[in-house]
Amino acid sequence: FGPSGQDVVLTQARRSSRYGDSMVQTAQAASTPSHEDFASMLEESFHHGNMQEGSVIKGTVVAIEKDLAVIDVGLKTEGRVPLREFAGPGRQNEIKVGDTVEVYLERVENALGEAVLSRDKARREESWGKLERALQNNEKVQGVIFNQVKGGFTVDLDGAVAFLPRSQVDIRPVRNLDKLIGEKFKFKVIKFNKKRGNIVLSRRVLLEKEREELKKE
Repeated sequence: FGPSGQDVVLTQARRSSRYGDSMVQTAQAASTPSHEDFASMLEESFHHGNMQEGSVIKGTVVAIEKDLAVIDVGLKTEGRVPLREFAGPGRQNEIKVGDTVEVYLERVENALGEAVLSRDKARREESWGKLERALQNNEKVQGVIFNQVKGGFTVDLDGAVAFLPRSQVDIRPVRNLDKLIGEKFKFKVIKFNKKRGNIVLSRRVLLEKEREELKKE
């Protein structure tokens, strides 16, 4: 005798049940991350944790668009930095695709979904650190005089801007002050206040010290 209608219905129900269980297991497997996926997510989370606003981070230049450098800072996050921020007094803009650069992270994401980055602020932070160490260790610093202001000059210390009083330029009065613009010299930091953004330099102190040493010889 062939199977009854009830047997056929039960068989189909069992098949449907097994199929449904199989589908659930497949869906669970698909939603459960593998060891490699977990490791990848963990690493991504680690890098994201290092992306703190107000800190200096590393990024890679992935494109140059007109006057902007597109920088990838990880987590599929990119930001654009004006090329002029990679140049300055005494240094040319030589940035190219593939370069690793340090940038200051102002915001992880703006309204356009891009990171807000600054090369100027990153260089300034780095320069302030160097200046603090130079002051503590009584070391010389090097900078470029790039402008004449009331009472003296402004000096670019690779990102940080310092003031050089006219009386501290040389041992003797300098007649042609314009010739100093664009020149690179070594200086001594005589005043330093990071909170106020105040740096005062002296070149005269170093020249006087050199003269005293020559007299001793």
